[in-house]
Formats: sequence, structure tokens, C-alpha cells
Amino acid sequence: MKTLILSGIVATSVMGASLIDEAKNAGLKAIPANPKAVEKLTSNPKNPTTAAKVELGKMLYFEPRLSKSGLISCNTCHNLAIGGTDGMAAAIGHKWTSNPHGLSSPTVYNAVFYSQQFWDGRSPHLEDQAQGPIQAGPEMAAPKDFVTGVVTSMPQYVSAFQSAYGKDIKITFEKIADTIAVFERTLVTPSRYDAFLNGNKKALTQAEQKGLKTFIDKGCATCHNDIALGGTMQAFGVVAPYKYMNVGDFKGDKNGMVRVPTLRNVTQSAPYFHNGQIATLPEAIKEMGRIQLGVNLNDEEVTSIQTFLQSLEGKKPTIVYPMLPASTEKTPKVDVVNN
Repeated sequence: MKTLILSGIVATSVMGASLIDEAKNAGLKAIPANPKAVEKLTSNPKNPTTAAKVELGKMLYFEPRLSKSGLISCNTCHNLAIGGTDGMAAAIGHKWTSNPHGLSSPTVYNAVFYSQQFWDGRSPHLEDQAQGPIQAGPEMAAPKDFVTGVVTSMPQYVSAFQSAYGKDIKITFEKIADTIAVFERTLVTPSRYDAFLNGNKKALTQAEQKGLKTFIDKGCATCHNDIALGGTMQAFGVVAPYKYMNVGDFKGDKNGMVRVPTLRNVTQSAPYFHNGQIATLPEAIKEMGRIQLGVNLNDEEVTSIQTFLQSLEGKKPTIVYPMLPASTEKTPKVDVVNN
């Protein structure tokens, strides 16, 4: 009996070790276990991460007065309490405007690991991406001068920028976006999956390891790879057209490529696909198998992959809601009737 138990333990250990190698050979990478390594990986050398910048960036991330209406913040569409998204099929912005292209809000968690930002990959990094939604008419609809006027009108913000960047800092729209990005770069969620790839063979259950094996064998890792398990530009509808492609006018970039969403915390980012037309994870898995891999995944395979994906639920950083400074007489006024 002892021999059988010992043999089972050895077999499990060997399987775990070989699966780790297989995952790495398939292009899967873990978030490093060492916090210093994570910081080095996520920080922008041109705008290094500091505690002062992160705290100020968090304030600006939650600041609704950066929007023309005074109601919408970054957190409105990328809600950190519910998986970094808003749960809507299409993002809702200024004047209750639905995204004109039918696009949903992707999660901001682990976006630092993307090679490109936005569904069409038009931004190279978070600093550039942060400028877009603030100015976009269907989103926050705030001109650059309005945004800088809001921030510079409040002495507490001016002082915070000086503490973060030095007394001679010129507060520009771009610097405001850069600072939001510094905060977003800290929104990393290591999971048991990372512990497994980092060598802890017991971090995943046997069912989760089986699901990872199925995930690799079926070809899911072809697009959902690297640290983000996504984040690169890939062809969409390789084998068959996505059944809801006619919802919204988005067809990808000029080459028809679409930014692959991360699978990290995917259990918390429904509805799925760029236009949020699929409500459940099993249906999303089956549709991806059909249109990307050319396979009809059976129920057992779908359940197995879903079991693995559940292991990607990561530990989120503790976010204490910031107390924002009071408006002053110089703060741009919001016209609630015309805005």
C-alpha cells in the first residue's frame, strides 16, 4: 500500500515537472515570484515607478473631475473592484453614450504585460493609452486644457506632483496620463498558475493541470501566451467567422488583426470578446475553438480548459480608495445641462 502511494506521489511530481516544461516550451511565462523582478519587469525606464507617483496616479485614476461631466473616472469603465472592467457588452461614457464601435472595456489588470494597447493595438504602451479615453468624445470627453486646468487648480495636486517629480515639474496633460500609467503598471495579479510555472508542482490541482495540458494540446497557447496569456496582435476568425462579428463595426486593425485579451482573471471579465456578445466562459471557449482552432471542443474538453482558467484568478493588490482634494474657485466648472 505504501509503495502504491509513493508511486502515485512520484508520478504526480514527474507529471507536474514535465508539464511545467511543456508550458514553457509553448510560450507560457510566469509572473516572477520576486517582487523586485516584477517591479523591474513592469516599470518604465523613462518614468520609473516610485511610491509617490503610484499614490498620485491612483488619485488621478479615481478622479471623476478629469471628465467633462465630472462624473466619469478611469475606474468607471475599468472598475478595480469587479475585475478591472465594467461588465458591459459595450463601454458606456459621456452622456450615457455607448461605444460607437460596439467595443467593450478590457480589463486594466495585467495590461502592463501587453505588447500593445487598445483592441486595435494603436498604442504602444500604457502612458500613450491613458491619453485616449480622457479625450475621446464617447468616453470622458475632456480636452487637454480642461484636464490640466482641473489638476493645477487644486494645491494638493500641485504639491503631490512636486513631491513625485520635483519642484520644477510642469504639469501637462501628458504628465497626468504618465502618472495614471505608473499606477496602472502596479495592477499585477500573480496566481497559483504562476506558482506552478515557478516550480511549485502542487500549486495546481490534478484537474487544473489536466486543463492546462488540454489548453496547450488544443492550441490555445498559440495566441494566449507569454506572461499575459494574451496581449499581442493576432488574426481573428482564422478558420471561421465569429458569429457576432456583425455587432458593431470593429474589424480589427488595417490588417484585420485584433489584440488578444488576457486570460488572467478571465472568470471575472465577462461578457467576452471585443463586443461582449458572449456571456459565459464555456460558450466563449467553444467559440474560440471553432473560429480560431477549427475544432469542436466537446463538453469534457471545455470543462477541463475552464477548470484551468479558474486557476488564473490572481491576488489583486490592495486598493484603498483615495480621498481627493476639494475643488477651488479656479477649478473648471461643469455645465451639467450642456455637458
